[in-house]
Formats: sequence, structure tokens, C-alpha cells
Amino acid sequence: MSGPYFLAVDGGGTNTRARLSDQNGRILGEGLSGSSNLTLGTAITAPAIAEAGEKALEAAGLSPDAKAEVHAGMGLSGANVPALADGIRSFPFGYQSLALASDAVTACLGAHAGEDGGILILGTGSQGLALVAGKETTVGGWGFALSDDASGAILGRAAIRAAILSIDALAPSSDLTRLIMARFHDDPSEAVLWSQTATPRDYGSFAPLVFRAAGGDGVADHLIGHAIGSIVGMLDRLIHLGAPRIALMGGLAAPYRPFLPTRYDDVLIEPKGDALDGAFRLAKQDFQASPTQG
Repeated sequence: MSGPYFLAVDGGGTNTRARLSDQNGRILGEGLSGSSNLTLGTAITAPAIAEAGEKALEAAGLSPDAKAEVHAGMGLSGANVPALADGIRSFPFGYQSLALASDAVTACLGAHAGEDGGILILGTGSQGLALVAGKETTVGGWGFALSDDASGAILGRAAIRAAILSIDALAPSSDLTRLIMARFHDDPSEAVLWSQTATPRDYGSFAPLVFRAAGGDGVADHLIGHAIGSIVGMLDRLIHLGAPRIALMGGLAAPYRPFLPTRYDDVLIEPKGDALDGAFRLAKQDFQASPTQG
């Protein structure tokens, strides 16, 4: 077995997935590691990306020396911010080439098999993207502190805030708020200490509790209703940008789907592929465009 090899990487707030394929798309090996949301800093994310890639090579039965024959395509959360992307481009992964885009771009490439369309990622973070006539336009996706509406991190943080407010009798209590406070032994001070080092992934771990409580829990229903308002705004923007079809993607796509208005039924589709498929396309396109090829 010889190269060239194509390494597809999908990195976000929850984990980093890597898939090594040959030039025909046959999967040779896969790897998994921790978060590679670029807002966490290159010192954290680059080693996670490298680890996932090394595991994929190992699973394929290849030695580390094979990196020299690897063309990588990476879709990473936060790569739409040039300063963050530059840190990854300069990291010595050892690959022959590296094509980098945001995870939204690779997700859209995978979802529509390279055709025009839009995606709305709803995971630990959130971002919309329209790819129409070769032009890409993002909607949101500027990180946990400034954006990422309806993401798991934002929904989880909102749930914790609601629980803290309920303790101070400034907002209603419910089964959801009591369950959340039980995680902190009913002590807001413990929640404060936890928040000092909590990552978007940590906040996102509370999002499933909101969906489990929905449909009768007033606090949970209010939180989801607010999030749906944000999702509707992003979907309408993608449609306005000309996206003929939109795929919901990410770990919270399925939980949110039943709450969306029926007017989107003719627009929302199941993705044809995932972000790893899109990252493979990115790597392959970069390889084919190289002046040394052909």
C-alpha cells in the first residue's frame, strides 16, 4: 500500500475525528481525540489534531514516516478567524500538504456532495453556511463568548443561569432547575467555582437535560423556545442567501428538529455526507490543484 494518502479531519468543541483514505476514497483508518475548537488556542488544539491523525495512520497500519505522503484536509471550528487558522497552518504536522477551512465549509461540502446548498450546524457550537455559485457566506459561528446561538454550549449555559436565578427566587424553579442544582450539590458557590474553568464542551453537557425535560417543564420549554427563535433567524438568512436546500447537522440537529416550524419541511434535507466527506473533498481538490500534479 502506497500513497498518496488523504487525511480528512473534522474538529470541534467536543472531539476531533480523523479519517485516512486512499485517492479513490477507500477508508484505511480512523482516529479520535479531544476538542480542537481553535478558540481554545493552538497549544491545545494542534496536539489534539495531530493525535487524531496519528491514530488514523496507526489504524491503517502505516508508520509515522507515511505523513510525508499525506495530503490533509481539515475542517475546524474557528478556522473562519484568520488569526486562529494561521496557528494551525504553521504547526509542524509533517504532512505533505494541508488545506484548511472551517468545519462549516467541510460540513456543507459533505452534505451536498459539492453542490449548492446550506447547512446549519447545531452541536457544542453553532454556525450556518451557504455555498452558492462558488461563494461561501457564513451565518454566526463567532464562538461561545460572542455568538453560537442555539448551540449546546449556549443552551447549557442558559439552563445553568436559569437554575441559579431560581435559587435566588428571581425566576421560576422546575424539575430541570432542581436537577441542575443537584449537580452542584445545591450550592451556587460550587457552580461559580466550576464556571471558572468550564469550557463550551462542559456547558454543552447540560443541553441534553433541557431536551429530556421539554414538553411540560416550563423552564425547559422556555429555553428551547428561545433557541428555536435563533435557529429560525439563521435558517431564514440562509434561504435569503440563495441556499436551495439546507441540511441540519451536529449532535443537536435531531433534538431540535421536532420543534421547528413546518414551513421549513420543503427546504430541510438529510445530508448526503458528513464533514469528514467534505474534508476529504477539500484535501483532494487541493491536491489536484497543486502545480506538481497532473
